[in-house]
Amino acid sequence: MAKKKWIAGAIKNPGALTRKAKAAHMSLGAFEAHPPKGISRRTMREISLAKTLKSFHHPHMGHK
Repeated sequence: MAKKKWIAGAIKNPGALTRKAKAAHMSLGAFEAHPPKGISRRTMREISLAKTLKSFHHPHMGHK
């Protein structure tokens, strides 16, 4: 059986992407849409995961 909270296991450093965006003086949305040049592959993967998680629909938040 699949783990119930696999997303929590996928996020190793909660808040890391937000801290990187703030360090670059950008909002998280702007950082995801237009990442600065020279960022690491890890940061690109964090951006990709964030976009994926944002695409999920949560039934408790009014989505069906």
